[in-house]
Amino acid sequence: MNDAAHILPEHNKVTEQLARLAHRLNELRGIFDYDGKREKLEELDAQTVDPAFWGNNDRAQDVLREQSTLKKILSDLDEAQSRYDDAQTLYELGREEGDDASIRDAWSALESLDARVGKMEFRRMLSGAHDEKGALVTINAGAGGVDSQDWAQMLMRMYMRWGERHGFKVEVLDVQDAEQAGIRSAEIEITGEFAYGYLRSEIGVHRLVRISPFDANARRQTSFASVMTLPDLGDDDIDIEVNEADLEVDTFRSSGAGGQHVNKTDSAVRLRHLPSGIVVACQVERSQHKNKATAMRVLKAKLWDLEQQRRDAERDALQGERKKIEWGSQIRSYVLQPYQQVNDHRTEIKSSAVNAVLDGDLDEFIEAYLLQQSQSSAEASS
Repeated sequence: MNDAAHILPEHNKVTEQLARLAHRLNELRGIFDYDGKREKLEELDAQTVDPAFWGNNDRAQDVLREQSTLKKILSDLDEAQSRYDDAQTLYELGREEGDDASIRDAWSALESLDARVGKMEFRRMLSGAHDEKGALVTINAGAGGVDSQDWAQMLMRMYMRWGERHGFKVEVLDVQDAEQAGIRSAEIEITGEFAYGYLRSEIGVHRLVRISPFDANARRQTSFASVMTLPDLGDDDIDIEVNEADLEVDTFRSSGAGGQHVNKTDSAVRLRHLPSGIVVACQVERSQHKNKATAMRVLKAKLWDLEQQRRDAERDALQGERKKIEWGSQIRSYVLQPYQQVNDHRTEIKSSAVNAVLDGDLDEFIEAYLLQQSQSSAEASS
């Protein structure tokens, strides 16, 4: 135990911390609309006990996901309040009994709670209309040939690992393999609380600099891939009608590693929306019907996004920095040779832990960007 652990905190210091935390916890209840979410959760709980609830399985799954999200938010707030009450009680008892050990334990609990509340306050920056939704992430290889196709696959893995690190559900909806190595494009779904709110920070062009493993002369190669993130709006949150006559529907056999579970039927579905030219595909399910439903959901999200662009030429915060999604204006560089560094060109955050970043350790970059955006918004409104 270090010496700091033996120091008895001053009474004024503890009471000030208690007052600050009480104020911050009360603010959080307002920010997250605690009472409104509690009421909404009760409504959803009532739906789940209705015998007809499972009549529409897709709708039931949407309700259960929303129910799970609300429970997590309310549970976090309740637990923080409980920890505060326990620490306050322990401190008061320690003062009454002259128990220095209890006073130190209470102070340690308050310091731990302070850090926890800080993380919860970070959610203030995820206050966009759809920030709490899951994310649909599209990755496309850019200039650089086979190196960029390999880079696109590395990015796909990076975001999948990020999702897994956060305990989110991660599914590959569609992937277009390249001829020699890597992928031409991929569509992944990351389902979890505020997945879109976090991953909207990743919209843009990502640049890789390394010695090419595909160059016999071992020359340094610069590769590009683009990342687009959309909120997974589901079927009930999006006012987009798709005319079946405007769709070109193709079915094909899902790709896979083979073996006993290989799909031997044409269950994968590709939709081409003729008026917009948008193409989406899904092959994650064995059921053609389910793959078509998922592809339609992705298509609607992309059409919704297109409509947002039409309505707001300046782009709002929901769109992220769309103007940067073009070759030659990357948001982040990942340099493997001649030195190792990841550099976010928007926030100037740098890290030499390249392998960790490529393994999904992105939170430092994501949080710095969201903080920057929040500060910019606050300055613009003041």
